[in-house]
Amino acid sequence: MALIHQATLRPTKLELLAAWLPGRDWYTGPAGEVLRVAAFRFDDPAGAVGIETMLVRIGDGPVHQVPLTYRDAPLAGGDGWMLGTAEHSVLGKRWIYDGAGDPVYAAALANAVLGNTGQAEQFTQVDGRLERRELDMSIAGSAAEGAEAPAIGAIQRVAEGEPTLIVTDTVELAVIRRPGAGTGLTGAVLTATWPGQATPMPLASATPR
Repeated sequence: MALIHQATLRPTKLELLAAWLPGRDWYTGPAGEVLRVAAFRFDDPAGAVGIETMLVRIGDGPVHQVPLTYRDAPLAGGDGWMLGTAEHSVLGKRWIYDGAGDPVYAAALANAVLGNTGQAEQFTQVDGRLERRELDMSIAGSAAEGAEAPAIGAIQRVAEGEPTLIVTDTVELAVIRRPGAGTGLTGAVLTATWPGQATPMPLASATPR
């Protein structure tokens, strides 16, 4: 379950992305104002790290997939993956990272692809009660029913590009940065649909090592 606070974030996620995206070697759109297309979240079993995958675009450029993690303290060794910091009006200072370099995201993605754990339900707190938020995209894994993802420890290496490869001790993950770019994937695959995209589109894959 993901609890979405009715709060402000300064700078906003989209403002941070506007400054960060043009510097990525896998980004192929223009510079400018970033528009949110859709998003989904994973659960962190420890409840410590926010995990959100955003689909965004700038102008008439292509849709890009950006997994983000939100932390209340710096990620050790994560300086190269940090988009920046932001002040959350409820939670305080947040450190925001590209999920490709965060082992909590890697574990959550592996579980979604290999274990079909799906996305987190989202709730907001209104007048002391939780209200369910409507999800604006759907995801599905191709692994066999009852399959389980192996435990994941540290990330061994990340190869940025299209797709971005995340190599852990037990699983190799591939994250498609431009859904629909035609990049071939092997292993179990995570697909998604969102408004304007009714045909399931591959987002990521996972292969046990």
